[in-house]
Amino acid sequence: MHFIPEALDEYVMAHSEEEPPLLQQLTRETYQKILQPRMLSGPYQGRILGMISKLVAPTNILEIGTYTGYSALCLAEGLQKNGSLHTIDVNEELVDFQRKYFDRSPWGSQIIQHLGDATEIIPTLDQKFDLVFVDADKPNYAKYFELVMPKMNKGGVILSDNVLWSGKVIEKVKSDDESTLALIDYNRLLKNDPRVETVLLPIRDGLTISRVVI
Repeated sequence: MHFIPEALDEYVMAHSEEEPPLLQQLTRETYQKILQPRMLSGPYQGRILGMISKLVAPTNILEIGTYTGYSALCLAEGLQKNGSLHTIDVNEELVDFQRKYFDRSPWGSQIIQHLGDATEIIPTLDQKFDLVFVDADKPNYAKYFELVMPKMNKGGVILSDNVLWSGKVIEKVKSDDESTLALIDYNRLLKNDPRVETVLLPIRDGLTISRVVI
């Protein structure tokens, strides 16, 4: 989804950091072999994720929703040498695909894959996190937020993807549109929760940055 004219969007891309070669390869193979390749973060948002991670300089990162591993590799760019990135996904068929690209990167030994239901896995993690990226099933966004909050370091950052949901969040919503209704509630939660300060960015399909203040 584009919020500015296409020509201006192309200008923005042209004057931002280039997509690293490994991520270009991952993108090509995802489009060739994997269903729903539009789920990739994409080069521009990927550079944003990488930049945020470098600014935060996290020791521990949690990603909820791995897909083919593109966003995990972007987030890993700012990871401390003694740090770890935990990434959770329910799709068993993608585990080997993800690992192939993780191991081709400088952070392969620091990236830990978890297969299963994130609502069950998150409570088992004993780390405190500096950076979290939420990009999984939308109806569970609020639940993921509540599960990760006790595991966040003060000053930590929670990134939430797809929070504008192709603009559906401002349209008349059908009663059976579970994902849109959940995102509307989630966006309201982030705005009103005193534990975080939040800015919603109109980038691609909407990206929220929430900083933990207590």
